[in-house]
Order: sequence, then structure tokens, then C-alpha cells
Amino acid sequence: MNTLRPIIISFLIFFSFSCLAVSSTLETCTKAVCQIGEAEIRFPFRIDKRQPQTCGFPGFDLTCDNTSQTLLNLPSGDFTVQGIDYAEQEIWLNDPNNCLPKRLLSLNLTSSPFLPGFTEDFTFLNCSQDFLKYKLNPIACMSSLNYTVFATNSETVIRYLSTCDKIGTFPVPVEWSFHQVVVSSDLDNHLRLKWDRPGCGSCEERGGKCGYKTNTTRVICSRLSQRGIPRGARYAITVGVGVPAILCLLGLLCCMCGRIKTLTIRRTSLPEFNSIVAPQPAIVKGLDVATLDAYPKIVLGESRRLPKPDDHTCSICLSDYRPKETLKTIPECNHSFHANCIDEWLKLNATCPICRKSPK
Repeated sequence: MNTLRPIIISFLIFFSFSCLAVSSTLETCTKAVCQIGEAEIRFPFRIDKRQPQTCGFPGFDLTCDNTSQTLLNLPSGDFTVQGIDYAEQEIWLNDPNNCLPKRLLSLNLTSSPFLPGFTEDFTFLNCSQDFLKYKLNPIACMSSLNYTVFATNSETVIRYLSTCDKIGTFPVPVEWSFHQVVVSSDLDNHLRLKWDRPGCGSCEERGGKCGYKTNTTRVICSRLSQRGIPRGARYAITVGVGVPAILCLLGLLCCMCGRIKTLTIRRTSLPEFNSIVAPQPAIVKGLDVATLDAYPKIVLGESRRLPKPDDHTCSICLSDYRPKETLKTIPECNHSFHANCIDEWLKLNATCPICRKSPK
């Protein structure tokens, strides 16, 4: 052990100097925010006039408006930055004028480093106020006293509202990776976009620091851990302390196994007991996943309007519905519930929790 101690110290000193050498090759940049509570800005993003050019990647320049909101300029205009996930390389945007659905009609991402994760074609319809009686979820910021605007990706709803004026069909960035039928949505959720270059996501996940190498345009990762311990030092500690500890543990286990084996031979064998067979669980018949996925879904808006006016509470979890929640409706009885709640219920019980009707 006395011989091993100098080796461990040598490993620590060597990897510490290696880490400092790598860190010193990065451009010196500090984090910045437009105001307290706003998203933290660091490479590849930079706030113009607050951080040097070398602290950001081309196309990732941000600005602060008169109200200290963080803005990102895209080819179709300015958007407010709601949050940035550097590990997932994802940015959340919204409209400064609080009408994101209207901005989606002219969304243009060409010549920008950002792209949507997934898109879904939504048709925008301009209807008279009479269509509010169908309890669809309107887009409030695009509607007026004389007309109401709806957005849906359901062909059935589009045919049903055939008397309405069709504004057009537009690709809308969504969070899901497979087709989901949305009867009507106000589309006021945050706009989620991703970027591929520079690829600093894996560096961020390991607690590293990404940036330009000093006096170059090459992007590198410092590979610093979040606690400030160099990666090489962690390896040295693991090898220098872990290996002797494992060898000591194996020797102790061998010694114990030998003593147990000796004691076992001297004792008489214990009587054998018949194993008890556990009873088979009862099979509960419910609905299959394909049937559950086919049920219509509704994304609630701020008005929380539903086809049935008395449906304000989920009968399964007894929680009131909130805006932005996804509901699922049983077609046979038109009763609505939280999508997750009714999926778990129908997997075990093939009947409606309220009227006990059995879906076809």
C-alpha cells in the first residue's frame, strides 16, 4: 500500500495538469441573461452587445428587447426565448404578441440553423360564431365577434365544417413522433425547435464546457466534470483505490467460503421441502392498445370547453381539467377523461367508468 500511494498521487497531478491545459485552450466566455428569470445564455448562443462574437456560433445571436425579454430572430421575425435545453439541443420559443398560432401560418426556418423535431399538418378554418355550439376549441387570438378560427388535423372534422372558409393547411411543429388525431387545438404551446450544429449535446450531458478553441473556429469540449474533478483524475482514483479494495474483498470472500464449506460438511443435511407453486394470476380482460389509440383525443385550451358542458372533472382521478391537458373520449357514450387515466382503466375494465357501457 505504501508503494501504491506515490503512484496515485502521480496520476492525480498528471491528469490535473492535462485538464488545465485543455481548459486553457477555450475562449474565455461568461454566462449572461437579459434579466433574472430569463433563460441562461451560453455557447452556442450569445447575447449581442453583451458577449463577444467568439462566445457564440453563427446564427445563434440573441437580443434583449425594451422589456428585457430574450429574443431570437428567425427569417419570419422575432420570437421570445422561453427556455433552452443545451443537452438535448432544443430551444422553446413563443410569440412576443401572444398569438403563436398566427405566426405558424408564416413560419420560415430556411437559412437558420433550427429545425422542428416533428411536424403535423393542421388545417385552419374560419367559421361563423354559430359553430361555437359544437364545443370546439377555438383560437382566441385569431377570432373576433363575427367569426371563429379553428385548427384541426382530423379529416372528419374538416368534412364536418365544410361550410367554413378554409384558410389553409400548414406544417406545425409538434412534440409527438406519430400521428395523433386532434379534434381542435388552440396551438398556443411553445414552439420547440432543435439544432444539429454545433453538436455539443454529448459534451453538456457529461458536464463539459463547449466553445471555440482559442484563436480558431474549431469547436471543442473541455470535458470538465460538474464537480471540477478531471476525468483522468477520476480514472486514477478508481484504479488506484478500487483495484486493491476489490482484491482484498475477493480474498476475504474466499476465506469465508472455505470456512462455510468446512462447517457444512460436518453438519447433517437439512430436510428438503417441496416448493410451493404460486397460483396463476387471474386474467383481466380489457381493451388492446390499438383500440385505445383509435379513440379521439382533445387538447384543452384556456376555455376548457368540452362536448358535454357538465364534464369538468375526470371521474377516475377526481381532478379538474386544466388547459393544455390531453383528454380522450369513449365514442359509444361520449364521456371524456384524462387520456392516461382512461387508458389504464380500459386496459383492466372494458366498460366506461361512468355509464358502464361496454365499448364495441
